[in-house]
Amino acid sequence: MPFVEPPPLPDFLAGDLPFERGAWVLEAGPDAGRRLHFIDHGPREGRPVLLLHGNPTWSFLWRHVIRRLPDMRCVAPDLLGLGLSELLPRTGDHTVDRHAGAIAELVAALELEGILFVGQDWGGPIGAAAAARDPGRYAGMVLANTAVVLPDRLRGSGFHRFARRPVVSDVAFRLLGFPQNALWKVQGNPRSLRGAAGHPYRWPLHGWRRRVAPLAMARMVPDSEHHPSVPALRRGEAWATGFAGPVALVWGERDPILGRSLRRHREAFPEAPVTVTQAGHFLQEEVPDELAAAIRDVAGRI
Repeated sequence: MPFVEPPPLPDFLAGDLPFERGAWVLEAGPDAGRRLHFIDHGPREGRPVLLLHGNPTWSFLWRHVIRRLPDMRCVAPDLLGLGLSELLPRTGDHTVDRHAGAIAELVAALELEGILFVGQDWGGPIGAAAAARDPGRYAGMVLANTAVVLPDRLRGSGFHRFARRPVVSDVAFRLLGFPQNALWKVQGNPRSLRGAAGHPYRWPLHGWRRRVAPLAMARMVPDSEHHPSVPALRRGEAWATGFAGPVALVWGERDPILGRSLRRHREAFPEAPVTVTQAGHFLQEEVPDELAAAIRDVAGRI
């Protein structure tokens, strides 16, 4: 089986990620041969919790939540092109289906069953699209500042519309390091990701070649029903809204990107407990206690 040693961590990160890690060399599809890095920490007999990040972060984002779940098996992959996973060289390589396929393959390789899925940002719809491929493995769900349920009008935020502008978006994303150099601007507490606190997110995206993913994933957000992301997103949405297991919502209402998406998720999951916080977009940095509590609540209802 193609499990391999994970890439080493730099000294400045080693103390922040004292977790078991691994890497899987993908075997199927267009990304066969590429390495997917993941955290796999906690007792193997514990409830598996699949923690999926979004753009432009990596599994490091979940470290505070993982520390609060010592009795669970926390699996946090890095999406292809981000963190310590292998680069996808072209913007067109990034599609919902390809990311979902990689996650689904890792879940099968790890033989995870009874999964409690937790998705934030792109981690929500990518994880839902992955779950739709093998729904029998999933037992619970926590959604946090994400867009599993699509809006009535597909257009994206100003950030996403900017990413579609030719030339200027390439300069901003690939040469100037946007948005990872400005993550603090979407936080409830800007200090949570300002300066040195944001360095672990800037570090994996050093150099213009590594900065393909943030631009590509911003362009993956659909601006019409004809966008190529829509079929996979609709499949994930159908799985999530038809999911029979327990669900919880945790939201940072000071998120300028997805804060307002809470309303449609509340409507889609009327039975789900909702925790509303003053956090911003990357709420794992600001309210890990609330996220861990929601995960435990869902685990207790499985």
